[in-house]
Amino acid sequence: MKEAPSRVRSLVTILAMTFLFAFQAQAQQEPARQDSGANYLAELHDFRLNNYQSLDAYYRFSASTDPAALNEIVAGVNDANDSMEVIVSSELAVLSPEQLDQLNAEFDSFKDLMKENITVVRNTGYPDLRLSAELAEQAVVLNNLASELYQVAQESGETDPDERVETARSAAVTIARMMTKYSARSNSSVSQAFQGSSSEVALDEQARQFDAMLNKVKAGSAEGELKQLLDEISSKWLFIKGSYINFNEHNVSFVIGRYSQGIIERLDRVITLLENQG
Repeated sequence: MKEAPSRVRSLVTILAMTFLFAFQAQAQQEPARQDSGANYLAELHDFRLNNYQSLDAYYRFSASTDPAALNEIVAGVNDANDSMEVIVSSELAVLSPEQLDQLNAEFDSFKDLMKENITVVRNTGYPDLRLSAELAEQAVVLNNLASELYQVAQESGETDPDERVETARSAAVTIARMMTKYSARSNSSVSQAFQGSSSEVALDEQARQFDAMLNKVKAGSAEGELKQLLDEISSKWLFIKGSYINFNEHNVSFVIGRYSQGIIERLDRVITLLENQG
């Protein structure tokens, strides 16, 4: 098995001296993760998802300095870090060493900028717009690269992607990206910093894409828990869909974020059930 590069650093290490209260390493050892093509895709998916969720938590933290939001940042980055370690340690020839090195380097830059932004907010009580902009721009670079490499992994001979599972994963990443952008736009302090990329799909169009993905997942057979989860996702989506399509700064972003997170959690369970069916 390949040795994970030493620069795959957890945010716990980066923030340890400053934010001891924010996170404690898990005392229990996690079971070894299976080195398979299906798991490789799952780890890459989790990597993308957790990076969006940690950025969403940062925007909330920058507005409130809420320790709970800080804990979400740290947990999200460390979960992404765990996935990265599994990916770089895999014996499967899914991504090249050069591709992994590039992804690692962009992830390191993201973590370093996250540390700087958190430090500023904790010390001053509000974000630095320049640093927030750099973090947002780096997040775009990282997530675009991760998405490109995810497609490479899908098309490699080492993985055997299931169409319905992949649609559910795409839906989860899409709602996470939407949630992050909505959080930034709803926060007057950092909304100027979050510009995304010039080619980024508008929020209302992303909502329509998510709608289509969800309908595609629902089109397959579903009974028992799977049907219940899909019904719950549909109900939550119906409640917030209009807010994404017609953004209004007077909408309660906390509610949008909570319902979006609930959709992500249920999609995660849906993916597990669909994988078990296969």
